Amino acid sequence: MSNSPSAMMGSCPRSLNRAGTMSRRHVLAGIILLAGFAPEVASAQATDWPTRAVTVVVPFAAGGNTDIMARIASQKLAEVFQQGFVVENRVGAGGAIAATYVAQAAPDGYTLFFAAAPQIAVLPNVRKVNYDPHKDFTPVSIFGTGPFILAISSAIPAKTISEFVEYAKNRKLNYGSGGTGSVSHLSGALFVARSGLDAVHIPFRGGAPAMTALLGGQVDMYFGNAADIIPFVESGKARIIGVAADKRMKQLPDVPTVSEAYPDFSLSAWNGFLVPAKTPRPIVEKLAKEVIAASKDPAVIEQLTKLGIEPNGTTPEESAAQIAREQAQFDIAIKAANMKEP
Repeated sequence: MSNSPSAMMGSCPRSLNRAGTMSRRHVLAGIILLAGFAPEVASAQATDWPTRAVTVVVPFAAGGNTDIMARIASQKLAEVFQQGFVVENRVGAGGAIAATYVAQAAPDGYTLFFAAAPQIAVLPNVRKVNYDPHKDFTPVSIFGTGPFILAISSAIPAKTISEFVEYAKNRKLNYGSGGTGSVSHLSGALFVARSGLDAVHIPFRGGAPAMTALLGGQVDMYFGNAADIIPFVESGKARIIGVAADKRMKQLPDVPTVSEAYPDFSLSAWNGFLVPAKTPRPIVEKLAKEVIAASKDPAVIEQLTKLGIEPNGTTPEESAAQIAREQAQFDIAIKAANMKEP
């Protein structure tokens, strides 16, 4: 009989199979439909960025030039986007700890790297690091560039580069730096190599102690930031004899570039924003636009100029081109410093 329990049970699987098939078809159709919307959703999220606080990772301690620039830029970005841009100092390994942290962060625009040249141009070429400087980051905008200044103790009877080199011949010198692998170190090593001097590198934990050593006579020369050196020059405790830049500094128009004595002597100490690779292009462009605008703000220009920093504000393409262009000079300096590649 068709109404018997066995007959009824026999018909259920067929009904359930049809229902299951229809259910799976609906689910599959829904997945396909959502997949079609995914690019539009991601694009909308990128366009709305930022909707919450953004972390700006700095590879050096608070109070230095890189940290100060990061805070100046972050304040302007917070004003424009009406969201917090929180500076977080992740110190250690010459900036490799900070670089690794950002490289492994989600590429959603909420973790930015306010980097310096050494993390990209130097560290990966002299030691093993847990990031690829080219594959793991996307350049956004170089905010400012600070040339390094060659200072000597005022106790040394030399007022020019040529006089200093003449004085230093047949003498054993020490030169200080803000740390092994820093632009300060590489500038000193390159100068020693180009001038043919005999000098030993003495690394310190930052520019301030290196400058203290110069004033105290523990080192004979030091390439440092303008902000670290100029105050002591004005008091007569140190003497500036050169600038490691392509052109003379506006703040020091009477001080020649080192390139005037030794051609093509320039290591760019740039600072700027990078983001994790695969960060949506709309976010990169939106951030770059406002960093460029900040670098052209009169108040920001005044702040950077006091630090001896040249405001930049480059596009992502210009930033990538500058990093690539300057690598050759860093490679020469790394060789001069006898730093081993991994």
